Amino acid sequence: MKKILTAFLLVAALATGLTASAADFAPKSVIHVITVAFKEGTTPAQISAMLDGVKKLPTTYPGITHVWTNAIKVQNPEGAKVKKTHVIVMEFASEQALKDYTDSVAQKKWYELYLPIREVSTTYDITN
Repeated sequence: MKKILTAFLLVAALATGLTASAADFAPKSVIHVITVAFKEGTTPAQISAMLDGVKKLPTTYPGITHVWTNAIKVQNPEGAKVKKTHVIVMEFASEQALKDYTDSVAQKKWYELYLPIREVSTTYDITN
């Protein structure tokens, strides 16, 4: 009986430890998602240059850890006047890194490529 009780307590302790430590694995980073439609007349070369610029951001702004630009699927609501064609995702190390990015030299430099061709965009910032 003592062995069964010891085994039960050991299993309970392990289960509690695993549950508590699972929360430790939740990322504290911020995912910044931009859906974008480009102005009429925007060329593929302009879009490519803008995407190349955003891909370089982790090297110019250390608060950005990852960038994704290859949208597999983009949904637009039926009847949307402006069709969004691209999605840009940036992962920031923290909420503070996202806040500090606003008006930074890195953001301003990328905006030189992005803002002149952007018709409309929607942004989502997501964290745990």
